[in-house]
Amino acid sequence: AAVQEDADVVALSILSGAHMTIFPRVIKLMQREGLDDVLLTGGGIIPKDDMETLNGLGVGRLFGPGAPIQEIIDYITSWVDENR
Repeated sequence: AAVQEDADVVALSILSGAHMTIFPRVIKLMQREGLDDVLLTGGGIIPKDDMETLNGLGVGRLFGPGAPIQEIIDYITSWVDENR
């Protein structure tokens, strides 16, 4: 869908604890489809160390439970303005 819709951002919400499986898989799929200029971000219950590891793999900023919606909107808007 991200390819067909020319998406600027893919955002995932993961509360299952599978973030270290799902985010790397989505990064690989995005790279395979040539979506190198699309932000992958998201949130959920993700330990800080895992957030840092995922950032190192190319995942953008990640947000924990209770993150203000405006903070997430500002991050995405700023990223798109700077990168697209």
